[in-house]
Amino acid sequence: MSRVPNGPGARCRIGLNAHLLSLTETYRGAGINGYIYQLLRHLPAADARFQYAAYLYEPEFHVSADTPWLEVCRSGWDTRRPWRRILWEQARLAAFTQGLDLLHGLAFAAPLAASCPTIVTVHDLSFLRFPAAFRPFNRWYLSWITRASTRRAARVIAVSESTRKDVIALYGIPPERVVTIPNGVTEDFSPASPLDSAAFRRQRGLPAHYILFLGTLEPRKNLVCLIEAYALWRRRQVGTGVSPAKLVIAGGKGWFYERIFARVSELGLADEVIFPGYVPAQELPWWYRAADLFVYPSVFEGFGLPVLEAMACGTPTITSTASALADVAGDAALLVDPADTEALAEAIGRVLGDPATAAALRFAGPCQAARFPWARTAAATASLYCTVLGESPR
Repeated sequence: MSRVPNGPGARCRIGLNAHLLSLTETYRGAGINGYIYQLLRHLPAADARFQYAAYLYEPEFHVSADTPWLEVCRSGWDTRRPWRRILWEQARLAAFTQGLDLLHGLAFAAPLAASCPTIVTVHDLSFLRFPAAFRPFNRWYLSWITRASTRRAARVIAVSESTRKDVIALYGIPPERVVTIPNGVTEDFSPASPLDSAAFRRQRGLPAHYILFLGTLEPRKNLVCLIEAYALWRRRQVGTGVSPAKLVIAGGKGWFYERIFARVSELGLADEVIFPGYVPAQELPWWYRAADLFVYPSVFEGFGLPVLEAMACGTPTITSTASALADVAGDAALLVDPADTEALAEAIGRVLGDPATAAALRFAGPCQAARFPWARTAAATASLYCTVLGESPR
């Protein structure tokens, strides 16, 4: 029987477990946080039959006047500590599901004792594919809760086809229960004029020419390889009369990042590599726009949102052939093997040394990014809610 109410004014109540939402200027405010924030913004407009209840702690998140169908249910517990969040999700949230028609766990987890059907979003299974890149407790908990939550869920959302295949292969979830719904990019990420980009560089004290990486500083991002490729490319500029661009590695410190800084020192690049730290969300588009080149050589990604953002800004982009990145980039970026330092150095030289290649990438990037609007992500998600609740979407 359909759980979607058909009477006048009747609304299904959809719970959204958003406890990983963080508006802090740390690595917790990047990555998955963007997915949660954008769904909270776009879901209320995706289907007028639903009333949404967002369960979260983040004190700085507030509902705007144009989202009347979103209710914020703020936890009285400070769930920023993992053990508090886990206990809250499995105990308190499980109790709240008695008043819900459906619960969507926006990041890996749902209460195992939920009283209503659940949907779980899996962003990647890097903790299974690259376990050495995670702290032991994080690896163990993510492995356990994701396995348990996905096996219990009515549907699993994977943010890319690569992640969908991993969920099916590594957790044994039936293919018909795993749905690919890609992430999106907002209209804030768009090209800007060279004059405006130059003004931003002056305002932030950035070099006139720089290569950008932007993401959390942690092993999976393959930053040691990027630094070595950058050093190799710089050596090839000696005697050419060209002043090499600096390398800007932006993003909050995550975990196991010490080797990144050590490698810069070992290669004598302390004056050439800049670490500005976490970049506030409102400034992100300008960091992309002001760069000559964006390089994202990650060894594994469930989606790879920075690649999409950089391309949307018209910044020439190099990324890796690993996991979902090739699907996100399409033909709008150069792809290299993440283990091939020589190939990465050559790709950097190709973009910065060939204006035609750079121009082609600047044109292709926004066209590829336009295929991924957040409104489409929200609409596909709401459509899945309808499917689980037993009614075809309008």
